[in-house]
Amino acid sequence: MSQNKQLYQTKIWFEEPEDNNPFSAKNSYVHGYNLYEDVLPNSSWSEYIYLLFKSELPSPQQSQLLEKIAISIANPGLRDNSIRAAMNAGVGGSTAASSLISALGVGAGQYAGAQEIYRLVSHWQDAKQNLPAWKDFTQNPNQKFQRVELWDPIEHPPGFEPNASSCCKTVIDALTFLSSISPNGNLRWLEKNRKQLEKYAKYPLSMSGVIATALYDLGFTSKESEMLFLILRLPGAAVHALEQEKFGWKAFPFFGNETILTDDPKNKNLT
Repeated sequence: MSQNKQLYQTKIWFEEPEDNNPFSAKNSYVHGYNLYEDVLPNSSWSEYIYLLFKSELPSPQQSQLLEKIAISIANPGLRDNSIRAAMNAGVGGSTAASSLISALGVGAGQYAGAQEIYRLVSHWQDAKQNLPAWKDFTQNPNQKFQRVELWDPIEHPPGFEPNASSCCKTVIDALTFLSSISPNGNLRWLEKNRKQLEKYAKYPLSMSGVIATALYDLGFTSKESEMLFLILRLPGAAVHALEQEKFGWKAFPFFGNETILTDDPKNKNLT
C-alpha cells in the first residue's frame, strides 16, 4: 500500500537531517549556501537579508546600501504613526507581539507606510527616469492602481509629504548620502531632479520617496520592498514600546483638555 505525501515546496531552504534524528537538521542551506558553515562566519546581516530575498549574495556596494537603508528607517521617530501605535501598546502593558503588530498594522498604509512604498517601486519599474511619466504619476496617483480594491484612493502623490511646505533636512541628508553609495543609480537621478518633481507634485519629497528609490536601486520588486520596509522599521517600534512601558501610563501624554467632543454623552439627559 503506497501513501502519497505532499511536501512543502521551497527554493529558499534545504536541510540535511541528523543521522539519528530526522526532526533535527545537521546542515541548513539557504539558496545553496551552508548557513552555519559559510554564511554565519563570513557574511554581514545585510548580506544575509539580501541573499534571502534575492537568492544571491550582494556586491559590496549593494550590501552597504541595504545596511544604510536599514539604519535610516530603523526608528522613524515619534512623529511616525506606527511608532506611536507601538508606544500606546507598550504603555498599556500589551505583550511584545501586540506592540509590534500595532506598529505593523499602522505602518502598512498609504501615508508614510508600506503601501506607499509598494506604489512607488511599482511606478519606478514602469517609468524609470522618464520625467513626463513622473509628472503624470504625481498629478494622477490613483490612475495606475484603480483595480486595487483593498485600499481607498490615495490622497497625495506617493513619495511626497502633503503636510510640509519644504523638503526637510533629514530627507535631504538621507538622499545625499544614499545616492553617494549608488552614484550611477536612480537615487542620483532623484537627487538631481528632486526640485522639478516637487513642482509636479506640489509637495516636497518625503522619506518614503527616498527609501523606495533606494530599494528599487537594489533590485527589489514592489512586494519585496513592501515587506522589507515593514521589517526594517520594527526596531524603533520595539524600543519605544519598551521605554513607555517603563515610564508607565501616568507619564504618558493625554490631551484631555484639548479634546472636544461634539456629541458628549454627559450633556444628554439619560433616562
